[in-house]
Amino acid sequence: MSTTIVPLVPELWPDFEDLFGKQGACYGCWCTHFRLAPAARRESSRERNKDHIKARIEAGPPPGLLAFEDGKAVGWMQIGPRADVPEWNNKGRGSAPIDPADASDPAVWAISCFFIRAKARGRGITHRLVEGGIDFARSNGARLVEACPIDLSRDSRSIGLFVGSSGVFEKAGFERLVERKAGRPLMRLVLKPIA
Repeated sequence: MSTTIVPLVPELWPDFEDLFGKQGACYGCWCTHFRLAPAARRESSRERNKDHIKARIEAGPPPGLLAFEDGKAVGWMQIGPRADVPEWNNKGRGSAPIDPADASDPAVWAISCFFIRAKARGRGITHRLVEGGIDFARSNGARLVEACPIDLSRDSRSIGLFVGSSGVFEKAGFERLVERKAGRPLMRLVLKPIA
């Protein structure tokens, strides 16, 4: 089965909404965890999270990529400049930037979240999203792409996998920079400019 990776533009909202389902994926997060401060997350609701991400998608540029198989969205990866996911930059997080200036540098990107449809898991979609994300980042002027995945998971359905698996990033050429929290390395890929 072939997989197509495309940027999430407003016209694809119905596909994103279908992928995330009525619950909004990950307990109604709608991929807002790294976008909203903890206090705002506590006060938010599934519907407010949905409205927040929809407004972000409509505002552009695309905040991530969708994976399609046979015309159906089967996967999502949030990717963009670090500044687009402010909570990912918090000093207390394993994903905090090595250089604080990276948090606002438009050429330093982050892959912060994944969501794969349950029936599509285990088929390499995350790998294809990362590959597509590298191309997407490079073509939009990124010089670095960082991720803070999880090292071990006994189960492909693990909620912790929303950050991705370190093995996927290693296979894509990312290198470990630091491990501030056990099993959660901050990883980086230096992008070579398009010749």
